[in-house]
Amino acid sequence: MNNPRRREFLRTAAAGIGSLAAGAVLRAGGGPGARPGGWHIAPFRFDVTPPVGHSLCGGWIRPVEGVDDPLEAIGFVLLGAGQPIVVCVVDWTGLLNEAHLAWRRALAEAAGTVPERVAVHTVHQHNAPLVCFDAEELAGRQPDLPRIFDRDFHRRCLDAARGAVSAALRSTREVTHVAAGGAVVDRVAGNRRLARDASGRVTKMRGSACKDPALVAMPEGLIDPRLRTVAFFERGRKVVACHYYATHPMSYYGDGRVSSDFCGLARKRLQQDDPECTHLYFTGCAGNLAAGKYNDGSREARLVLTERMHRAMVEADRSLRPEPLALVDWRTEAVLPPPNPALGTSALRELIEKQRDAVVFRLRPAFKLALVRRLERAQPFLLSCLRLNEASVLHLPAEPFVEYQLRAQGRRPKHAVAVAAYGDCGPWYVPTRAEFPAGGYEVEHAFLDPGAEDLFVSAMDRLLG
Repeated sequence: MNNPRRREFLRTAAAGIGSLAAGAVLRAGGGPGARPGGWHIAPFRFDVTPPVGHSLCGGWIRPVEGVDDPLEAIGFVLLGAGQPIVVCVVDWTGLLNEAHLAWRRALAEAAGTVPERVAVHTVHQHNAPLVCFDAEELAGRQPDLPRIFDRDFHRRCLDAARGAVSAALRSTREVTHVAAGGAVVDRVAGNRRLARDASGRVTKMRGSACKDPALVAMPEGLIDPRLRTVAFFERGRKVVACHYYATHPMSYYGDGRVSSDFCGLARKRLQQDDPECTHLYFTGCAGNLAAGKYNDGSREARLVLTERMHRAMVEADRSLRPEPLALVDWRTEAVLPPPNPALGTSALRELIEKQRDAVVFRLRPAFKLALVRRLERAQPFLLSCLRLNEASVLHLPAEPFVEYQLRAQGRRPKHAVAVAAYGDCGPWYVPTRAEFPAGGYEVEHAFLDPGAEDLFVSAMDRLLG
């Protein structure tokens, strides 16, 4: 990809930190700061439940027929460290490319800040909306395809976001202390890429639900077993608590019943038990992790998984030891990787138009072509890190493999590092370079070049260094 906008990005990056052969990383400042009145926080929440008939997971599963439990967007505005910082997490499958930027802009406008100081994530439940402007426009040219999302509904959600932030800023809480803790999650996540042939290629995927006895009998594999919690306090009162754990958050889906699923249900239960504190849940680097080892897709299994997640959240909460807040630091890194060379635009357009194929095989190419368009515009992905004393919260795009999360934590082994992934989900999966030869579903739907690992790792190291 050699267009003028990309060349300009690379030129700017080279002027700032030097060029990289596989792409570019551009550092965008930060640094600690405090206003004379100290730090304050404004938690907010608003409903983002889609209406009956709305597409779920981008349109290739059954649309909304009913609501088992509502979906929410929850966040906070942190004041006192220069321009306001906004962090928000949404009970949706994903926000991609221009849609993700639209959310950051809307929240920034309402908070009186800039989009570079806004982090927006999705939890990634599948009975929920998946929003990409370009993919919807491409699929919308085919009258026989379902809509990926409803633009009017999405606009109403952005209006609700602005209203919720504006209202929250009228009643802020002082932040005097912070704390970081954690707990081991019992029997939830497992690696889904364990079944391989003699050459090391993935042959079967142990997904979110699994009934194959041979796959269930396999070990958990490489995971991050700990749920991490970072909390803000007003003296002795916990005001906001953020919980982070790496697994695909689905027990079952595709039945048309909207739900925040087991991770969201555990968070809601904790919220009900602790109403004075605003609780947020973030999915970590779960690109190759899911609950299939411990989940057969039944309603009973959802209840069990909810109980296990709730227990870990409670234990992590109990481990918190507040300390006076002395440092707030916000840093960003912009990354512009090249696309996967397998993404040929002509072939993708043909797949979208191929009316004899199943809907899923026509809609997924629309998301791939949307990513190619985005990179042709030289629109980078933004990574960010919020430092609170010695604790770090790393915000990442897409669906990275758990190796990225473990790498980040290894960068600061003596300090708490929480990782929120599923920010801008435009690239879909981000495997490690070593996993591309092994193939499998995640590699098939990895929209970036394998060299993207080097760019993301470099950016993470800078943010945490």
